[in-house]
Amino acid sequence: MELNKRQKMIIEITKESGPITGEQIAEKLNVTRATLRPDLAILTMSGFLDARPRVGYYYTGKTQSQLLTDKVKKMTVSAYESIPVVVQESSSAYDAICAMFLEDVGTLFVVNKDSVLTGALSRKDLLRASLGNQDLSTIPVSVIMSRMPNITLCHSDDLVIDVAKLLIERQIDGLPVVKETGKGLEVIGRITKTNITRAFVELAEGEFE
Repeated sequence: MELNKRQKMIIEITKESGPITGEQIAEKLNVTRATLRPDLAILTMSGFLDARPRVGYYYTGKTQSQLLTDKVKKMTVSAYESIPVVVQESSSAYDAICAMFLEDVGTLFVVNKDSVLTGALSRKDLLRASLGNQDLSTIPVSVIMSRMPNITLCHSDDLVIDVAKLLIERQIDGLPVVKETGKGLEVIGRITKTNITRAFVELAEGEFE
């Protein structure tokens, strides 16, 4: 984020004189406490300053780079996951191709009759199945999918940065977001390279709070 002139002056004052009250900062800048309130709120929420009741504001000592790192380490999957696209084990490879095309996704998640995750289908899996003269409408996805427990997955409270590392390491496009149930793992979302790219773009533009 780009700080304005007054915000930079506030930081310098807290560096030199902190802890210092809002009234004292206002006096040094020759403005009212009310005028300073939005700037102090921004600097505190951004992590440049911290405040202690009855003590005042003080400089945290963190650079913009460190603050950015702190924010990245707090970004969780729950804030950026999207709706999963699932197919049943009994679905045909043809049905899966149609679902992938209509939903415009790179990975489908396969569930059983109890809605428990059993596998995943990538574009490569479906392309491989379509080679030759096979009738795709007669091939169940359970035959061509990657099966559990060989599926890389994540949870809503996982960090986005950790998921990004998994996507790079495993060279895959997306992961199912799951939760534990009495019967197994239920797919509740998906996190993809696109989701993560959007998260970091929002962060760079200062939209992350």
